[in-house]
Amino acid sequence: MKIKKEILNSHNKEGLLEQESDFLRLAEKLTKKGIDVMDLLKRLQDFQVAVPSWALGAGGTRFGRFGFHGEPSNLEEKIDDIGILHALTKTAGAISLHIPWDIPKDYDAIKEKATGHGIIFDAVNSNTFQDQPDTKLSYRNGSLSSSDEKVRQMAIEHNSEVIDIGEKLGSKSLTVWLADGTNFPGQRDFQNSLLNTEDSLRKIYGHMPEDWKFFIEYKPYEPNFYSTVIQDWGTSMMLANSCGERAYTLVDLGHHLPNTNIEQIVATLMMKGKLGGFHFNDSKYGDDDLTVGSIKPYSLFLIFNELVNGIKRNKQNPELAWMIDASHNIKDPLEDLLQSLEAIQESYAKAMLIDQESLSKAQFNDDVVQCQEVLQDAFRTDVRPLLAKARVDVGGALNPLKAYREMEIRKNLITERGKHTVATGL
Repeated sequence: MKIKKEILNSHNKEGLLEQESDFLRLAEKLTKKGIDVMDLLKRLQDFQVAVPSWALGAGGTRFGRFGFHGEPSNLEEKIDDIGILHALTKTAGAISLHIPWDIPKDYDAIKEKATGHGIIFDAVNSNTFQDQPDTKLSYRNGSLSSSDEKVRQMAIEHNSEVIDIGEKLGSKSLTVWLADGTNFPGQRDFQNSLLNTEDSLRKIYGHMPEDWKFFIEYKPYEPNFYSTVIQDWGTSMMLANSCGERAYTLVDLGHHLPNTNIEQIVATLMMKGKLGGFHFNDSKYGDDDLTVGSIKPYSLFLIFNELVNGIKRNKQNPELAWMIDASHNIKDPLEDLLQSLEAIQESYAKAMLIDQESLSKAQFNDDVVQCQEVLQDAFRTDVRPLLAKARVDVGGALNPLKAYREMEIRKNLITERGKHTVATGL
């Protein structure tokens, strides 16, 4: 289904006067602080977050998966779902494909459908963490790090194929997440595993077009619990440096040990010009893949402080790629994504409100109390009227989640697709 503009305008009409009043009050306060409100609106409207093709269906755990009615059963329907998100929020203007789950059958038709929704193709993602049907070799004991040269070559060829697919769609980057590792001491030689991985990544990098970027993820544990080959940002950055100038570290917010200072990692990578992008989610214990901002909203705000400051300060760092990487075990996937998009925009807006000059002065004077005051003044500001204004002015929904429910979008999707469809890749 596709949301019609006149229906959306009708849903917006009821609350527009109150929203405009709230916005004007906020704008007046921000203007008195010397903040350019029109510039804030423009930056919020320009900020686009990619939605991955695997996030449109119900997620699962090691213990089970509980499907959600009306799931998209093919790539075309996934693009339609992202089109719904983008129509409501005006911030979900990209899709990130996971291969081989979502290989287009008709590239021209897929590109035309995406264009019709105002969506571009973001980074393509490879999959060497599970065996595919009819493959003669197995990733059971590793892929890019495997001691078996034939297995490594199979993984390299898969990544090269993913690049070729992405090139046909207009993508400009490849993301590699490596599940390789061990569950028991002595299972593998750490140095050989890392050397094999480095060699494999360099070969994949060599297959990329000259205008592409290479993103290397890291994760401290899972599915292997004694060691993972690319376990932290330092290893990722080391491998990226080995590959070349267009290789970068990608930070997934869930891929850290509990209480890791992610904002410090962000600052360091940006200073070195090696932060390529972000996968947004939230967590309580580990890679929980929860709704963005649902557990640690202040941490997300602090991360965005370093991002906003770093974008202005570190011109050597490339333009960043943004994506949501969450799992929806019990929520309607589209509602979950709407909440995540709102949380991301909210943290971004609040970070742009930080008085960096006052913060820098307080830091220089070792005024710890004032540093906290500056940060929390921005964090405690209710920026929702600003977000609503940014959306409505470019044709989005005043309240995306409310509009989604009032339009009974999930009910309509079930009518179109049925109750027992299953999203590919899940």
